[in-house]
Amino acid sequence: MAERALAAFEGLADDPLYEADLDDEIIATKSAYIGAAVTEIASLRGQLSGPLMG
Repeated sequence: MAERALAAFEGLADDPLYEADLDDEIIATKSAYIGAAVTEIASLRGQLSGPLMG
């Protein structure tokens, strides 16, 4: 991962606090991306098919 390479370049690869923070940020970013993608898919489905009835 590019984040890990940059951390090594800056001398932070062995800093456990930095690594934990980086892992948390990666997880949060992935979760936000997935949430946005699911919302976009649901919105498109609603525009194409209309609201669900029943």
